[in-house]
Amino acid sequence: MSKQEIHTSWIANSGRRGGNAHERARFPYWSFSKTAIAICALKLVEVQALDLDEPLQGHPFTLRQLLGHTSGLPDYGSLKEYHRAVFRKDKPWTQQELLDATMAQGMLFSPGEGWSYSNIGYLYARNLIEQVTMKPLGIVIHDFLLGRLGLESVEFWGNLEQSAALYWGAGAGYDPRWVYHGCLVGSAPDASRLLHALFAGGLLQAETLAEMLDRRSLGGPVPSRPWTDCGYALGLMSGAMDGAGRAIGHSGGGPFSVNAVYHFPDLEDAMTVACFTDSTDEGVAEYAAAEIARRQ
Repeated sequence: MSKQEIHTSWIANSGRRGGNAHERARFPYWSFSKTAIAICALKLVEVQALDLDEPLQGHPFTLRQLLGHTSGLPDYGSLKEYHRAVFRKDKPWTQQELLDATMAQGMLFSPGEGWSYSNIGYLYARNLIEQVTMKPLGIVIHDFLLGRLGLESVEFWGNLEQSAALYWGAGAGYDPRWVYHGCLVGSAPDASRLLHALFAGGLLQAETLAEMLDRRSLGGPVPSRPWTDCGYALGLMSGAMDGAGRAIGHSGGGPFSVNAVYHFPDLEDAMTVACFTDSTDEGVAEYAAAEIARRQ
């Protein structure tokens, strides 16, 4: 099996579908899970169980700032000891141990005064969702999204048995509790179906979807990646890819695989593409997604 083996799935507005991924092959969704978390949070906003712009109790940042990475919170991805512990297959740290280690870096900026990607922000969002629903995040995602859409391959990744069942054997032994905001696993076709349903209008009210899609521009081209324009909305990377027009979705990566799941609304037949690969370079999956969009 070659490195950069790419599993793909796509679905278009017209109903056309394609790709080479098998329905039974399961992959980690990594940070594409943030899109699902954001949708769940926004559905709670719709029923007034959460407020986008009310500061969290005891904190200076809001839910909108957490979902858009403008809270000023640092990220645990910069902690060398975190990566060493994952590599050694140590027992995951407690949430408090993680927060203590990460917050020792201090806030990066005042909430709303900058942008910096933070997994810690999505940990806070997860905690907030679980607090107001009084249910584990995995149950909330199933009730709000997966069950409603009939995405039978997708489940919350919570144990080593699920890790052993992943398509790539390198995932065996990886403890998903190291992903503190929570992570989904599922097939490539179901990843494309999940994101496509968002843009088909089946998950959020029109006004809420508009809030989710409101993006912050982050600049132009990115070296070794297909982006010609970059930005971030709420739980969505949002910009443009070379030759494919606007691209809205999320890339994700972990120790043994990466993915790119994007909707391309500017195509004559707008489509959603999901690509999963055993590379460690998110650009590989993103280039594959953009190429499929250009071809179709």
